[in-house]
Amino acid sequence: MAQLDTREKLAILADAAKYDASCASSGTSKRDSRGGTGVGSTEGMGICHAYAPDGRCISLLKILLTNSCIFDCHYCINRKSSNVRRARFTAEEVVNLTLAFYKRNYIEGLFLSSGIIRSSNYTMEQLVEVARSLREGHDFRGYIHLKTIPDADPELVRQAGLHADRVSINVELPTAQGLERLAPEKDGNRIENAMRDMKSSIVDARDASRKYRSAPKFAPAGQSTQMIVGADTASDGEIVTRASQLYDRFALRRVYYSAFSPIPSPSAVLPLKRPPLMREHRLYQSDWLMRFYGFTPAEVVSAADADGMLPLDIDPKLAWALKFREHFPFDVNRAPKEQLLRVPGLGTKAVSRILSSRRWRSITLADVARLTVSVTKVRPFITTADWRPTLLTDRADLRALVAPRERQLDLFAA
Repeated sequence: MAQLDTREKLAILADAAKYDASCASSGTSKRDSRGGTGVGSTEGMGICHAYAPDGRCISLLKILLTNSCIFDCHYCINRKSSNVRRARFTAEEVVNLTLAFYKRNYIEGLFLSSGIIRSSNYTMEQLVEVARSLREGHDFRGYIHLKTIPDADPELVRQAGLHADRVSINVELPTAQGLERLAPEKDGNRIENAMRDMKSSIVDARDASRKYRSAPKFAPAGQSTQMIVGADTASDGEIVTRASQLYDRFALRRVYYSAFSPIPSPSAVLPLKRPPLMREHRLYQSDWLMRFYGFTPAEVVSAADADGMLPLDIDPKLAWALKFREHFPFDVNRAPKEQLLRVPGLGTKAVSRILSSRRWRSITLADVARLTVSVTKVRPFITTADWRPTLLTDRADLRALVAPRERQLDLFAA
């Protein structure tokens, strides 16, 4: 490998890291350096690299330790057979970069992943060394997210959890068949075992912290994973079902969805085109429905078309409401929270404000209009003190009436 300076390495390895979507820093414990000599914070603001689910702007140095890899996964631009320019940081270089970027107020933390070099254990050792050096050698109190390697020794993965705020282990693809076809060197069972061990370690650490104030923290922001969408033949229904299983089995904080992106010199087994970005967006909306709106996986899947794919022109909550119109309309002045959360166009904040306001007065359609972006979308599914959707819910052209005229990529819209 030709000798590259730090700037050249950063250009290569920051660009290579953009394919990993699983880096948000919500849910970590609060730490800062006020009143002491520590470096870093999980609270400050800097250049925006990502948004946390609660809307906070998060700035992270997001890089790979190296884009060299001994694996040859078909979908990965850094696979062994890929003709890309290679680079590699030492652990010390990553530490120095992180500190330098933080002190210039460019970042709030580090997201570090890597291709596999030499062996899984060797690579995991290098990742852990970066986090250990930042925490113990430099008293760094900013956010650290480490991508762990399921093939590595469990003790090394455990060490990652002791130094990182969040850890992630990617399942890569939604189905076992897809993983076997596109990443034959990876083992789905081994990946799930690593996630199960991580869950146990997180639970044990939380139990210990309740009993002993001095108990060490372990991945306080939990673990996450990522699935590539559109590289194999998995339908949206299969992806939603798989995500729900992962949440239930491993108590994940997040499942991230990354639309497959064509790469240079692609493998012949890959699709020629990337899936519509709207497909990725609809999967995130479905994820929100299960996590915050009380929908079961089966209900989300029931909103899909006959081929198992979610509609691209309308969001999954609206798709479900149109399919099951017999449940509507709901009276906003009497319906419980669980029903109001199923009304298209009403988000969690709007529902909370309705529940609070109706204790003191009757809610009108104008009140609802002030709480939503489009009252047109809401009207067919509710009744208020001054509104009843007479015959509107049963109209054959209802979808055309309530569907948005323009597609908007609002990740948190429901």
